[in-house]
Amino acid sequence: MIQPLLLIVLSCLVIWRSSDGFEVASDYLGRKLPAGIKGASINAIASSMPEFLTTMFFLFYLRDPEGFSGGLGVTSGSALFNLLIIPSLAVMMLFSMGKGKGIRLNKKVLLREGLVLLLSQVVFISFLFQGELLGKHGFILVMIYILYLGLLVAITRSKKNADPGYSLRAPKRDLPLWIRWISLDITHLVLFRGRISRGHAWSLLIVSTSIMTFGTWLLVHATDMFGEVTGIPLVFVAVVLSAVATSVPDTIISVKDARKGNYDDAVSNALGSNIFDIAFALGFPILLYNLFYRSSMTLHWYVLKFTQEVWAFLLFATVIAVAILLIGKYFTRLKAFILLGVYLLFLLFVWTQVSELQEGIGKTVGDFFSEVAQWIGRVLH
Repeated sequence: MIQPLLLIVLSCLVIWRSSDGFEVASDYLGRKLPAGIKGASINAIASSMPEFLTTMFFLFYLRDPEGFSGGLGVTSGSALFNLLIIPSLAVMMLFSMGKGKGIRLNKKVLLREGLVLLLSQVVFISFLFQGELLGKHGFILVMIYILYLGLLVAITRSKKNADPGYSLRAPKRDLPLWIRWISLDITHLVLFRGRISRGHAWSLLIVSTSIMTFGTWLLVHATDMFGEVTGIPLVFVAVVLSAVATSVPDTIISVKDARKGNYDDAVSNALGSNIFDIAFALGFPILLYNLFYRSSMTLHWYVLKFTQEVWAFLLFATVIAVAILLIGKYFTRLKAFILLGVYLLFLLFVWTQVSELQEGIGKTVGDFFSEVAQWIGRVLH
């Protein structure tokens, strides 16, 4: 069991280091975008690449619907992490810097991202409760994301923003080239002359994606190995361990935005990342799978049951989180602690569903979310 855990840690380090290049490139490419748009679009897509790549690897590396259950676990677990942990960390960052006890957020941005996120979740859950995922389901989800991007483009064009300029941060010290390679200092390997332009930014994005691809492949391999060694179904491992690992870029970018005072981008990145994860990171692989294999995806009953319960929890958590963010003038530490409490409840739920614990409180918690999931299924049909 030690070997897969070490590989998961290594994959986290690779994803973390590659996300630094993502952050620099997305900062430059999105420097002219209005507040909230950069976080919801460029930052969200860039930081959500691990979830997308992980889902693709789970599906096509393992080559069966059982493998896709890992993608479903990563996406839902990452969405919960983004939704509950990242905004909370932004508030904690503000408090630790002595800049106040709350964040004032743009309610229009929150309402826009929140409504699209809820729509994406309701649509996907309605497909999930049909028992199989078809090509048309993937197409509909991808179209939702394309329409969402169209909305962001229209908002951007309606607001004129001057070029604020951009200066690339220098490395802390002039390290030898071989140390930069070992430490995966991608930014200063690609931008070795300390200059950045649109072409340089796209090059940095491509190189970061390539390295992140290796990190996500390693994560999928290690997750599959951990499940085989422990006997825990893949979806259980993916929904916690792999989900947290793939959320590293989202967390880093949002925390850095919060540190700079870009709170709307910090929160909209978390919500926009979830929209990308659900509508595109799930929709596109579903569409490809049906096109390549000419077959729908049907999950085993025990995986489907747990997945439905997790997505029901995600919908429940999204409603709570969006309501908390919208109510009142400020997003405070108290609200952050409430979101953290919801995430701890989610971890408790997953822990109690491991086979050895499916008695007592485990059975009670599982039965409760099963009933909630079935109720949502009946409402959507």
